[in-house]
Amino acid sequence: MPEHTEATVLLAHHRDGDTLVVELRRELDVTTRAPAVLRIHALVAAHRPRRVRLRLSSEHPGPATLSALARARRLCDALGVPLTAVAGERPGTLRLPGTRR
Repeated sequence: MPEHTEATVLLAHHRDGDTLVVELRRELDVTTRAPAVLRIHALVAAHRPRRVRLRLSSEHPGPATLSALARARRLCDALGVPLTAVAGERPGTLRLPGTRR
């Protein structure tokens, strides 16, 4: 499966005003982490949002998902775009140390 197609299956996205909302459709593993991060990078570059909201598929994300979140945060920080991660279905925010509000 081509990398772009694999990443599209892993996540969905939409705009909510000036926010790019990216939803991970399932937990990532070592084989899906890199395609997901590359797709998030492409989405941020294409949409140029003022902020990014990353909705995780689980309230208890695994190591590969957390790694992808950390990479996405570094990417957004480098672009000056605040990133918020929301875990699970309930409203609430998962914040990593150093994450902007």
